[in-house]
Amino acid sequence: MASPITPSTGLGSGLAIGDIVSALVKSDKLAKQTQITTQTKLVTTKLSGIGTLQSALSAFQTALQALGNKDTPAFAGYAAKSSNENALTVTSSSSAVTGTYNIKVTNIASSSSVATAAYVGGSTSAVPAGNLAVTQNGATQNYDIPDGATLESVAKQINAQSQNTHISANIITDDNGSRLVLGSTVTGKGSDITTASTIPGFTIAANTKLDTQSASSAGYVGSQAVDANYSFGGFDFTSPSNKVEGAISGLTLNLVGNNSESTVIVAANTDGLKTSLQAFITAYNNVVLAVATVTKATVSDKPDPVTGATVTPAALTGDSMPRGILSAIRNQLVSGAGAGSLTVLSQLGIFTSQTGGTLSLDEAKFKTAVIDKGLSGEVQKLFSGTTSSDGLLARMNEALKPYTQTGGLFDSRKSSLNKQQSDLTDQQTALDMRVAKLTATLTAKYNAMDLLVGRLKASASNITSFFDSLNAQKSG
Repeated sequence: MASPITPSTGLGSGLAIGDIVSALVKSDKLAKQTQITTQTKLVTTKLSGIGTLQSALSAFQTALQALGNKDTPAFAGYAAKSSNENALTVTSSSSAVTGTYNIKVTNIASSSSVATAAYVGGSTSAVPAGNLAVTQNGATQNYDIPDGATLESVAKQINAQSQNTHISANIITDDNGSRLVLGSTVTGKGSDITTASTIPGFTIAANTKLDTQSASSAGYVGSQAVDANYSFGGFDFTSPSNKVEGAISGLTLNLVGNNSESTVIVAANTDGLKTSLQAFITAYNNVVLAVATVTKATVSDKPDPVTGATVTPAALTGDSMPRGILSAIRNQLVSGAGAGSLTVLSQLGIFTSQTGGTLSLDEAKFKTAVIDKGLSGEVQKLFSGTTSSDGLLARMNEALKPYTQTGGLFDSRKSSLNKQQSDLTDQQTALDMRVAKLTATLTAKYNAMDLLVGRLKASASNITSFFDSLNAQKSG
């Protein structure tokens, strides 16, 4: 027959010692454990909410940066298109006007390219120590060539300064040997590179053409740098750069091909503006929706089975940070941006929902504004401004910096919450140790009591047996 005594049952007392100890420990632990569990859940939820907001603002700022790109203006009031992009490409600004321009490119601007005399031995050819002075447009950069130099090391030395000098070096090898070739990103007539050097073959005189058949020859390669030549409207123009600004009001021409023609058409950028405005609206609304996600409490018809509550708060319900973020960007919507007749979004047909706070575009009012009222050229001023800081995009980005910058409000809040989380982990560790110690102490005490009860029962049994024996003898 199996023993009725379980491992958690006292052998002496018959009490369920394990259950008694467990109940006592659980009662002692309950209040503190509930506090730690509740606070840990709250901190974790808040961290998740902060992460949601931070991600939403990061995406919003990325969208603002893309929309504010100066090289590809998203809010250009006029769209300029080249009929032949092998001749030239074109971009427009807010000061462009509608029109058609037939442009002929005779030649594009070129840069200088010069080569030293040839060295036998490839890129590792030894170069004597000395000085190399490279001059372009009146500016000279000196290089001290050390002992043990090679063509390759000299090229690296020159390239290390190329960001400032706009001159780079390469090595070209032909039947005569290897030459150090210097090129430049600077274009236009008079921008030819010359050199003076104590190193044999490194001096390149002005207006000297390289004889590719002579190993000792040094000079310009192909042809010297020239200006771009182009014409339109009966006028001839030259430019030291292939990027031409100001020749046609509001347009930037990028000349690409020699002896080529293109027709540039400038028209109101209605579709492009609509697309860009919708992109801005979507990015803005994503922030509004993210704030709603982390702040709006959930209301249920059925009470919570544990707490009895019918309202469940969101991660940051009642927190001032989400409200501050919305206030920061909403304030910019009603502030004028720069000079111009277009100062607020409502003039473009963009309105704020009275319930959710999201933006929407009224297409009919938008078309009236850009087509009938001729405000297309003002849109870029509103969003990009007349300076680097007065446009709507820049002001919104600046308004968010206190939250998103390194060491800002997001970082500060996360640091505080992480510290709380760490403290709660320490409290949990301490509570677990206390529970283990209390369990061991109570178990020892109850086991001692059980042992004592067992001994008393044994003594009582012996006494009872003794008297039973005496009574049996008397009866016999």
